[in-house]
Amino acid sequence: MDISELLAIEDIRRVKYRYLRAVDQKNWAELESVLTPDAVADYGTPAMGKPLKLEGRDTILKFMRDALGGTNITTFHFAGQPEIDVDGDTAAGTWAFEDTVIVKDHRLVIKGAAYYEERYVRDPGAGWRIAHIQYVRTFEMTHSLDDLPSLQLTTG
Repeated sequence: MDISELLAIEDIRRVKYRYLRAVDQKNWAELESVLTPDAVADYGTPAMGKPLKLEGRDTILKFMRDALGGTNITTFHFAGQPEIDVDGDTAAGTWAFEDTVIVKDHRLVIKGAAYYEERYVRDPGAGWRIAHIQYVRTFEMTHSLDDLPSLQLTTG
């Protein structure tokens, strides 16, 4: 592996971290900046009732704004253990991740894990971006905040 591949891997890691942070901070402009215009998202999550396939950056952004944009939802995503293979201006990656979603209005907590499978492309003017993102849950669990009467929940 040469230095250019190592630099590409680090750039892709940073793109992934920005994606996760942008979702959690509801920073839609930053989320837009890490996706290609024709990006595809395949989110395999039982919480939505069925797997979701979103085609195009605008569709992905609209879904995120509608599903996660309100003040009643707090999310936290953590990804690590990246396995990234670079081939010129394209790359593929696998990431382990866990997420927590707190839906305050419904007093519900969703916790899950999966492996992201992603493809990236390098744009000469914009750097590395996510072209395809997908996962199928390893597990997903939900519980009511009402089941934990002594729980004190503080969110940002």
